[in-house]
Amino acid sequence: MDEAELVGRARQGDGEAWYNLVRAHQEAVFRLAYLLLRDASDAEDVAQEAFVRAFRALNTFDPERPLRPWLLRIASNLAHNRRRSLGRYLEALKRLYSAPEVTSATPADTLGRRWEAETLWSAIKHLRPAEQEVVYLRYFLDLSEAEMAVAMNVAPGTVKSRLHRALGRLRLVVDEQYPSLREERRL
Repeated sequence: MDEAELVGRARQGDGEAWYNLVRAHQEAVFRLAYLLLRDASDAEDVAQEAFVRAFRALNTFDPERPLRPWLLRIASNLAHNRRRSLGRYLEALKRLYSAPEVTSATPADTLGRRWEAETLWSAIKHLRPAEQEVVYLRYFLDLSEAEMAVAMNVAPGTVKSRLHRALGRLRLVVDEQYPSLREERRL
C-alpha cells in the first residue's frame, strides 16, 4: 500500500494505517527535533506531539503531496516554540535576578546574595536546555509540578523525574566547578 492510501485509511480511522505512517517517519521527525533542541528527551516529546497534531489535522493534509515534509514542518514549529518558551523563561529569570531588593539588608548581605545568584546562574547554564527549563520553571518561576506538567506538556511523573535528574546534574556541576557555592548554601 502506498503512502496516499495509508493516509486515506488513517483519515477514516484505521489505526494500523496511522501506525504504519508513524513508523515510516518517526526516525526523521525525531532526528530533526533532536538537531533543533539538542536534547533527546525534548526531541522525543516534540516528535510525539508532532504526530498527535498531525493526526488531528490529517483531514487538512493534501494526500497528493508527500507526508514527510508536512510532518517535519510540524515538528520544526513545535521545536522552535519549545526553544522560544525557554528563552522567555530565561528572560524572566534575568528580570527576577536583576530586580532591586527593597529590604534593610546590609551592603555585605546584598553583595553576598548577588554573588550567590550570579554563581548559581553560571552553574545552571552548564545544564542541558531541558534541565535548565525544569529548574527555571520550578525554582525561578515557582510553578507547582502540576503547572510544570502543563507548561512542558508532559505527565506529572515525568516532571518529577526530570526535576530529580536536573538537580542531580546541578549538584555535580556545583561540586566540580563551583565548590564555594556548595559551602555557602546546601543544594
